[in-house]
Parts: sequence; C-alpha cells; structure tokens
Amino acid sequence: MKIAIICSLVRPEEKLLLEAFAKRSIPVEVIDDRGIRFDLHALEAWKQYDVVIERCVSQSRARYILRALNLAGVKTVNRYEVVENCGDKFITSQLLVQHGVPTTRVKLAFTPESALAAIEEMGYPCVLKPVVGSWGRMVARVNDRDAAEGLLELRDVLGGYEQHIYYIQEHIKKPGRDIRAFVAGDRTIAAVYRTAEHWITNTARGGKTSNCPVTPELDRICVAAAHAVGGGIVAVDVFEDETRGLLINEVNHTMEFRNSIAPTGVDIAGAIVEYAIGELSH
Repeated sequence: MKIAIICSLVRPEEKLLLEAFAKRSIPVEVIDDRGIRFDLHALEAWKQYDVVIERCVSQSRARYILRALNLAGVKTVNRYEVVENCGDKFITSQLLVQHGVPTTRVKLAFTPESALAAIEEMGYPCVLKPVVGSWGRMVARVNDRDAAEGLLELRDVLGGYEQHIYYIQEHIKKPGRDIRAFVAGDRTIAAVYRTAEHWITNTARGGKTSNCPVTPELDRICVAAAHAVGGGIVAVDVFEDETRGLLINEVNHTMEFRNSIAPTGVDIAGAIVEYAIGELSH
C-alpha cells in the first residue's frame, strides 16, 4: 500500500492525519504542492500511489492537481468533481436543489443593477457572498437598500470576474449558532455547534465549538448533501430554521477539523484514514 498526502503546509490537520496513518503502521509520503510539476504526456509516475489525499490550501491548485491525477487513473480523496462542486457556492446550491436537499433560497445575478433587483426581490436582510471563498471572508449581511447599493458598487470596481458574479442568499435567523457536520462516505461521523455573538459563526471568525448530537435527521440531510456534490469526505454547514427545520448552507471540501475533535470526542483524522484505505477496494 502506497499513500501520499499533497498539501501546501503541514498544519495541525495534516499532522493528525500522519499520526493516524502511523498508528496503523502505514507509511505516507508528504508532497508539497508548491513543487509539483505535471507533464501530461508522462503521468505514469503518479500511478505508484494507491490513493492520494488532497490537503491543498489553494482551491485552484487542488482542482488542477486532482483533475490531472483522476484523468491518469489515480484514486484521490476527494475526487476532482467534489472539489469543483463544493468550490463554487452556486454550483453547490444548484446541486442541492437538483437532488431535493433542503437548502436556503439563492439568487444569482451578473450586474449591479440585476443584483440590486434580486436583493429587493429576496427582501432585507439578505446575504451577499462571493461564489468562491472560505472562512467567512467577504460575506456581508445586506440590511437595507443603501447598504446594497454601496456593497454592489464596491464589488463592481473590484478586480476579478468572480467579484462580478453576485450570489444572493436569504438570511436565516439562527439561534446564535449553526452546525458543522463531518461526513465520511455514507455516514455523519461527528458534528459541532458553532456559537458566536456575531452573525457569522465560522471558527476562523471567533466562533466557539461544542458537541452537537448526530441525530437520524441530521445524519440523513448531511449525507444527502454530501452525495449531491459527489460524496467523499466533506464538512456540511447546516442552519436551524424556526419553521423549515434543518437547511443546508454549504458543503466544504478539504475541511479543517482540529477544533472539532475535543468537543465531539471523535477521531476525525482516523475516520478520514479509514475512508481512504477503504477506497482501495473500490
């Protein structure tokens, strides 16, 4: 068995994965994505690995690396399609709707004028997000028309085509928290509440974690969300709506999990390793 982990940095998550492999006496090669060079006419060397675990910080690197490896027939965790589907919030939302997974209302627009009309149709407050991004960056709650006009003008003058794709999401009145659940294949292995005084509850923005029981309902909706984007190892963000119940917000590939091990008591790194080993038999 030959396994590799491709990463940008050896962060706490990667250290935990290496420790989990070591406990199972499975050697792992760590490959720095900054040094990777692909020759599309000579990808045979990559076939020496039975499975490659992708842990890149850069989403663009992850996409290209996984596409090259998957097309060469190399098994990866996760697959290219999963990163592609999770990496764009609109694609994620579209797949959730397509597969009948309960999720928030979303509108998409391409100009400040059409985005303002979509925001007005959605109603205030609502949330304006970049289609690509993580850690709650550049996510804004739009409370009124003045705020909408100012945010849209700012986005209009920023560089990059992605800033000119306007993803507008309904605002869910959360009970001061949301849920992050971790799915491995067909099972929700753990979940935490992320609680914060701020309306954005990401742990990268100061949210605190505590154990969230994995109920049959939570397991069912999270596994359905994971399957909608292609399966694998993902983290699912869930809102608790007062009237509609559980709603999927986002699905995350290459998730961070170090802050969720202590409150849940679940060996998340070990579960990822077991999933990766299980892929060898598929």
